[in-house]
Amino acid sequence: MNIIVDILKATIPAGTPLLLGALGEIYVERSGILNLGVEGMMIMGAVSAFGVTAITNNVWLGILISSIVGGGMAFIHAFNSITLKANQTLSGLSLTMLGLGLSGLIGKRYIGMPLPVKLYNLPLGALKDIPIIGPVLFDQDPIVYMSYILAFVFWFLLFNSRFGIELRSVGESPDVADSAGINVSKIQYLAVIIGGMMAGLGGAYLSVAYAPAWIEGMTAGMGWIVLAITIFSLWRPERAIIGSYLFGGIRVLQYRLQPFGISPSLLNMLPFIFTILVLMIASREISRKKISAPSSLGVPYFREKIL
Repeated sequence: MNIIVDILKATIPAGTPLLLGALGEIYVERSGILNLGVEGMMIMGAVSAFGVTAITNNVWLGILISSIVGGGMAFIHAFNSITLKANQTLSGLSLTMLGLGLSGLIGKRYIGMPLPVKLYNLPLGALKDIPIIGPVLFDQDPIVYMSYILAFVFWFLLFNSRFGIELRSVGESPDVADSAGINVSKIQYLAVIIGGMMAGLGGAYLSVAYAPAWIEGMTAGMGWIVLAITIFSLWRPERAIIGSYLFGGIRVLQYRLQPFGISPSLLNMLPFIFTILVLMIASREISRKKISAPSSLGVPYFREKIL
């Protein structure tokens, strides 16, 4: 039982950067915009959080800057996709390549540098003493607790607020939403920037909490897994929790199962195999209808159509 609890406890922080990125990406895709730049935004969030923390000795300032950097990259994608009506796939892929290259350049000075401060676990009093659940959920660091709250807030806003109704309306039918007086561009810009800030926050968690160090390419494809989780969750924040911790658990098992003779390379392949399968299924028009994907996902909106 202790081994199971230890694995589950390690699964939560391993899945937290995925959960943060997926919550943001759900909002982006719910607005009808496809963002394939998550990987670049996460890696830039990681390097900016580490760099600012190393310079200022203030981990929360590093986390704040990482969100701003992620939001800034997302603004570029929003401008390309919403204002310029550029190809959303190419814009996102370009940002991923930009983020990977720029982070490697910026982070050269930080390779091998220890982080002067980092986030530590903050046990939540009596909640930590609840059998099994307590040590798993309530003996974590502050960003993990923040992810719990954000998951609830994102779910509540999406399904129980005017903003959520407008967001879903824009993603399903921007023509109808525009006719109803909803500012389509404003909603999409806001959703994309929120998604970028969450991706930056997910990257920051990697470099200042989960593994407090800077390693070039440390996101290691997490941005693509975030995209798969978004589809796997059927664009619902509460289901993203399950998907994120599932992938986090697979990551933890890569190391825990080595003594049993199971190749960690095989386990390392599983998330990406699943990611490829999910993206292949979602790329088919028939499959997209069956899994209730946002109807206007990836399709530029031209307001002139309703005139």
